[in-house]
Amino acid sequence: MLFNFALEYAIRKVQVNHVSLKLNGTHQFLVCADDINIFEGILHIIKEDAQTLIVASKESGLELNADKTKYMVMSRDQNAGRRHNIKSDDRSFERVEKFRYLGTTLTNRNSIQEEITSKLKTANACYHSVQNFLSSSLLSKNLKIKIYKTTMLSVVLYGCETWSLTLREERGLRVFKNRVLRRIFGSKWDGVTREWGKVHIEELNDLYCSPNIVRVIKSRRM
Repeated sequence: MLFNFALEYAIRKVQVNHVSLKLNGTHQFLVCADDINIFEGILHIIKEDAQTLIVASKESGLELNADKTKYMVMSRDQNAGRRHNIKSDDRSFERVEKFRYLGTTLTNRNSIQEEITSKLKTANACYHSVQNFLSSSLLSKNLKIKIYKTTMLSVVLYGCETWSLTLREERGLRVFKNRVLRRIFGSKWDGVTREWGKVHIEELNDLYCSPNIVRVIKSRRM
């Protein structure tokens, strides 16, 4: 509680002393525990805001960790801001091209491709850890689908409300979904060739009654 009061005091100092970037009348701060992010459209203002935050934090007994403090310039011009730096007590903050915040990867190009790739890698790791369950004859199809939705789909869709998908990303997401569903529903018996064969995508969509992964993303974004 004491830490929260001290942190709120420091943040209010920044809000009072500077006109920060606003969205719907709200100052652009992201605060989770002791992790603070400041957004601003002009570099010299964010320098002032950062310095005000540092001074106000010291007044209430908090210290900024300069080694863990980074800054990133998001611009189509990749040379933007390269001649400038942000310092605190003669220590320069490192400029980065990407960083993770609350499980989401943010990049200086504001590209979502790397974020989706990262989510798919994590979901594939989940898939490989439970694939024996998905192919087990002891579990029902409904239970396997619940495993898919809770352990893999929730990982892939984390933060998808902000995604802007291209055809490439949509294709990658569908490939992942089809791989998992084929493991769940298994092969099909062809009475003509008398062989086991792969279930086609149209048949998978009929067997899996829920909306496909791309449609879920678009509906959440709306």
